[in-house]
Amino acid sequence: MALPFESLEYVYLGSRDFKRDLAYYRDVLGGEVMWNLEGFGAHVAAVRLGRGPLVLLADHRPAPSTIHLFAVRDLRGTAKALRRRGWKSEGRAFEIPNGPCLVFEDPSGNRFGIFEDVRPRPFGDEDRGRGADRKGE
Repeated sequence: MALPFESLEYVYLGSRDFKRDLAYYRDVLGGEVMWNLEGFGAHVAAVRLGRGPLVLLADHRPAPSTIHLFAVRDLRGTAKALRRRGWKSEGRAFEIPNGPCLVFEDPSGNRFGIFEDVRPRPFGDEDRGRGADRKGE
């Protein structure tokens, strides 16, 4: 059987104090802020800590919380195939910057998301620099 998802793209973390947490990831851990945006009642920054998925720091998510976001080629098709095997999403699809997304929990309550990457690099070339100079302020 083929693997169900394409790749782990983001690790979405909740934040109680966005400025403090962003400073920690940037200044203490030495992460590179790829973008830092505020809108629609949320403040979200993408931080690169190494190879692999970006860390998305989000003030609209409860802390502590983590959602691993996996890219899929076809969200509807993937969801349909998973549902045939007993999978359930938490509600309807919603939009993230890259495209439509569904969130679900495993039997132990760990949260995951799958999204169709219809808008790769939604914040420009390589998702770099937009808002990075603001240092979370």
